[in-house]
Amino acid sequence: MPDTGRAGPVSGRRRSIRRPWVGLLFVAPMLVLFLVFRFLPVVGAFLLSLTDYRLSGKWDFIALDNYTRLLSDSVFHQALLVTVTYTVIFVPLTVLLSLGTAVLLHQVVWKRGFFRGVFFLPYVTSIVLAAVIWKWIYDAQDGLLNAVLGLVNIGPIDFLSQSGTVLPSIAVTSAWKGFGYSMLILLAGLQAVPKSYLEAAMIDGAGTWQRFRYVTLPQLRPVLFFVLVIETIGAFQVFDAMYVMTGGGPVRSSYSLVYFLYDSGFKYFDFGYASAIGLVLFLIVLIVSLVQRRLVGRDD
Repeated sequence: MPDTGRAGPVSGRRRSIRRPWVGLLFVAPMLVLFLVFRFLPVVGAFLLSLTDYRLSGKWDFIALDNYTRLLSDSVFHQALLVTVTYTVIFVPLTVLLSLGTAVLLHQVVWKRGFFRGVFFLPYVTSIVLAAVIWKWIYDAQDGLLNAVLGLVNIGPIDFLSQSGTVLPSIAVTSAWKGFGYSMLILLAGLQAVPKSYLEAAMIDGAGTWQRFRYVTLPQLRPVLFFVLVIETIGAFQVFDAMYVMTGGGPVRSSYSLVYFLYDSGFKYFDFGYASAIGLVLFLIVLIVSLVQRRLVGRDD
């Protein structure tokens, strides 16, 4: 009789040979969507930035003239400064607010789901609606904030009409609107920290702050890196809140790069120049993300 004792394992190993094209079939729909709606528009924007494209459909190839024009454009310099300043205010505020709220919710046992939903609710509201509400809160005459400040004989302060207060005011609005998403991510990260690590630190005599500083935060590094990157990208893309609350004022004190891109493309119909602004913004965000990866996301 033939020896068939090894036939089963051999055939099993053959059947278990991985076929990469099977996995590719599963990701193909998303890959196609990414290529069509993400990659090709970026390539198209780069090509458009090399031209002087007019609303009539006619265009002239001007190579890198749009980029050299950007370097000497004082409006671009101001918009870049406004965007960076806003990012420096918004990102730490949002990350700290999200982390602090996540830590509090992590300690709460009673009605945790209810409070989580309450804190997440602003995220699912319209940014336009949030901007209108906070514009009324900041109003110098009838605003809620100035009414409270008036009780202690402060103000009134026109938060949205002064260059020194307009960006922090918009940053607070955007942080209130969007911190719920990062809060949920950080809360999930906190719940994933092994309890045995915290118990071991407690046995060694570590206090609450020491456990958080030396155990929890290192375990949260990947999650913090993700939150930091998405909030930074969102900060560099700010437009809606500034458009609704200030219109870019006062004296372009809240005139961001995306606002500048919007005006160039849809107000002055300078599509090649607007595309160059978009590509420069993309490179800035990429460089900042790589720096964050180096400082926060690296493995020890």
